[in-house]
Amino acid sequence: MIVADAVVTLALSPILLVQAMRLRKRALRLPEAAGPLTATQGDGPPLSLLIVGDSSAAGVGAATQTQALAGQLGAALATQHTVHWHLIASTGATTPTTLARLQSEALPRADIVLIILGVNDVTRGGPQSAWLRTHATLRTTLRDRTGARHLYISEVPPLGAFPLLPNPLRWLLGRRALRFDAGLRAALAIEQDTTYVTLPDDLDASHMAEDGFHPGPVIYAAWAKKLARQMLSDGPI
Repeated sequence: MIVADAVVTLALSPILLVQAMRLRKRALRLPEAAGPLTATQGDGPPLSLLIVGDSSAAGVGAATQTQALAGQLGAALATQHTVHWHLIASTGATTPTTLARLQSEALPRADIVLIILGVNDVTRGGPQSAWLRTHATLRTTLRDRTGARHLYISEVPPLGAFPLLPNPLRWLLGRRALRFDAGLRAALAIEQDTTYVTLPDDLDASHMAEDGFHPGPVIYAAWAKKLARQMLSDGPI
């Protein structure tokens, strides 16, 4: 598949270059969700959660963190816990830039960590093998620096279903995203303290943000509920 994709990419490179340039010029750039990057909510046994990631983790596509993934996940977990969540995420973040950031700043203690990365690694065009190695280093760093007992890793989103992207660019990035995701899933399968989590099954393009690239509040809510069900079903944290 990798060789075939490389051949197709080379053959389509003039078209892909034009599409990428046009996309950069016309793409709507939405801000990250407003509001605090840390909060405490709920009543029950204490649970500390660290969320690390890119623009989706940062809540682009939602007006506030309450509507974004962090706030909605915190609210869902708060039905059974006193949740203290902390968000470290930024638009355009890749796995290497996130690792560098985490290595250079103090990290809070966390019982569980959620990692949402991969889209920008896919679109930047680097090799899958290097990305997987860096992701493994990131996981080790988070375990060592936060004391987390469990890591949750979100799947690489299906870029082939993003309405913003024109074909054949959408098709190519979609295949690349699927390949990165398959490699990530295989790597995580042997780690007992790590859980791979998928996006909601019933994603509707009409519920995406107006930029056609990020989740809207409805998708963030469904995503948060699915993550919370998985986290809570894993037993005492």
